[in-house]
Amino acid sequence: MRSSPRLVALVAAGMLAALAAPATATGSAAGFTTTTGDERISDPVPEDPRASSLGIVLEEYHQFPETESVPPATDYRLQRHARINHIGDVPDGSGRQFVPDLNGPLYFLEDGEEQVYLDVRGQFPDFFSGRGMGSGFGFATFHPEFEDNGVFYTVHTEQFGAIGTKPLTYPGQSREFSHSVVTEWTADDPAADTFSGESREVMRLGFFSQIHAIQQIDFNPTARPGSADYGMLYLAVGDGGAALGTDVPQDPATPYGKILRIDPTGTDGPNGQYGIPDDNPFVGDEGWIGEIWAIGLRDPHRFSWDARSPHRMYLGHIGQRAIEAVYEVRPGDNYGWSEREGRFVFDETDECALYPLPEDDEDFGYTYPVIAYDHDPPAGWPCAADSGHALGGGYVYRGRDLPLLRGKYVFGDIVDGRVYWAESGQMRRETGREATLHEMQVFDTDGRRLRLTDLAGDTRVDLRFGADAEGELYLLSKANGKIWKVVGTRVVPQTPPVDRRIADDVVARYDFEHPLAVDGTREEDAGPSGTLLSLVGGGKEQRQLGGAYGGSISSLRTQQVGTTPGADDWRAGVWDPEGVESLDRLAGAEQITVMGWFNVSGDTYPLPNTTTPDPNDRYNAVGLAGVLSGNSDGHGVRALIELIQVDGELKLVALGRRLDTGASQTLAADADWRRLLPPDTWVHLAATFDYTTGQMQLFRNGVPLAASYTTPGDPWQVDGTGTSDTLPRGIKIGGSFPQGGQERNPCNCSFDELVFLDRAVTRSEVLTQYLRYRVSR
Repeated sequence: MRSSPRLVALVAAGMLAALAAPATATGSAAGFTTTTGDERISDPVPEDPRASSLGIVLEEYHQFPETESVPPATDYRLQRHARINHIGDVPDGSGRQFVPDLNGPLYFLEDGEEQVYLDVRGQFPDFFSGRGMGSGFGFATFHPEFEDNGVFYTVHTEQFGAIGTKPLTYPGQSREFSHSVVTEWTADDPAADTFSGESREVMRLGFFSQIHAIQQIDFNPTARPGSADYGMLYLAVGDGGAALGTDVPQDPATPYGKILRIDPTGTDGPNGQYGIPDDNPFVGDEGWIGEIWAIGLRDPHRFSWDARSPHRMYLGHIGQRAIEAVYEVRPGDNYGWSEREGRFVFDETDECALYPLPEDDEDFGYTYPVIAYDHDPPAGWPCAADSGHALGGGYVYRGRDLPLLRGKYVFGDIVDGRVYWAESGQMRRETGREATLHEMQVFDTDGRRLRLTDLAGDTRVDLRFGADAEGELYLLSKANGKIWKVVGTRVVPQTPPVDRRIADDVVARYDFEHPLAVDGTREEDAGPSGTLLSLVGGGKEQRQLGGAYGGSISSLRTQQVGTTPGADDWRAGVWDPEGVESLDRLAGAEQITVMGWFNVSGDTYPLPNTTTPDPNDRYNAVGLAGVLSGNSDGHGVRALIELIQVDGELKLVALGRRLDTGASQTLAADADWRRLLPPDTWVHLAATFDYTTGQMQLFRNGVPLAASYTTPGDPWQVDGTGTSDTLPRGIKIGGSFPQGGQERNPCNCSFDELVFLDRAVTRSEVLTQYLRYRVSR
């Protein structure tokens, strides 16, 4: 398809879009809430992916050996077990599958055994994989006639002696830090399990950094012999990290930030080693290189074609700071980067800012995503910091074994390992909006619902997808070098974890199923505040599989570590001496509720006091969970559930304080705490605090507890108003001092589904919520 004069004009207009001041843009994008005037869009995709009742069953398929990068990586994101990044079938009917590893080996996998078919690293003395998450042996693809001609292609990264010495296909386009090299290989015997034969260089592009180089190279598997697309090689080429401050992705004279399409058997390319198909959209247009199929991309990661006619091509695109997207690809498209990020105006002078589209946006000719989700970083998390999101493209499932997946585009987040799906029928640009996005459940073959982080053994999964010739799906993780095959589906309805009657009152909620992908020692808030917890002492080891009820995947563990002085006891929480801004709904709150699941190990409490030399001395309390006061040093509370000495006897209590500088009040349960919290048993507790009346209540497994106040009179100085109008300094779980330091109320405990609300929930609401957990999922 040749481009029309109007298309060229639109693209040219798009290249000038940066001259327009985004602060004056107005309008709204379909499906999104936007702002106008000088305001940024604070939440570009307000709707989170829907929790799907549909789940996939994963069976471990293969474990690959450990590999090392060249040079040895210092970035923890590259220090992976094996950097496997794809699985596909060799197109010869042999049943062999191929798996590239960024650190060099190309494996053949057959009958459960891997064989190094080709050591790409060993073939090139300047091979480089030690910086950049996509550097190294990036991808492999086999010619559709490999069985007869033995031809396949690889792309790898070079540095070292290659820089400044090896000629580039497009010289002078970029300052050279690394090269991406496309190589053609011809096997002497296509049926052999170890390569021998010849190779030639097809293309060499120079990049000014280690990021966003050539990601995927591939043939369209739906093209048939004799068709125009048969044997044409597609290349997803990133912007090399050069987009900010330049027009590289919009520059028609460069290959960067583009999808290219070449004829690897031709000779009319600039280096004579490949051809330029006559039906590429910009062939012959002045100022355009003919290889371009589509432009305006940052980091085009993975693409695939729907096996069902009309064989739409979908591209998974990794965003900058806010938007992850999937595009439906057509020749001549312009996806807008870096004038647009997703369906929004991008301001390169402040890469954290997005603005609504201008009213004349159609004049620019940009193409917008068919799927998008935003990063939603935790409260206070710097925009410029990695929050752990990057979209890995997937496949429209057209296999036979899993009918519930048919027609669904299945993909996921590379970093946190969440698996998503959308109906391919909704993934059409003509709708003007994105398809509804669903988060898939994941099960193992024993029926346990898990997260990919559990299967990968790491909070950074490094997830990839693959498919075989029958269209069946595979998931890969660099974290532990494993591949899982999708062998089944399950439908397990998911009810919202919090009852609708109290859902609007939730400030923060922690189910310990949301580790921050870039830092496993932090836990994300599953509630609205976005408050990020720290796991203190034990870090990510404090997460444990199994929880309080059937639908729970994991829980949190705290414990006293030894009986000698130190700051290594396990606990969790958040503390800020200036107050935690994201907990502002609890500043001046008239009421608060703390509820959750608690499991106390053993019955000998309080635990030994490590601050004194007396081995028989013990602390006077056991910290469970609560909200800190506005002047707390990490110990003083606003609303707390704990075990504390009352008249020399340990009691389960609700302990609250209305005024930061005032006295606390304690409501102690009458029953023996050991009967209320039997050893190693999950119990649901709730405590409500009404600061306007001075009333507190305790609940166990949904039922109110008989309890007594320990302080006579009016220690709260009740006057009908709420707490001090100060920001709480944090939340503490499993002890005190969530900022670290010497612990004084340790608990050998487990916690699950901790919820903090800005209302004193009623008796019926506590019972309803407890029963909801008992029957959920």
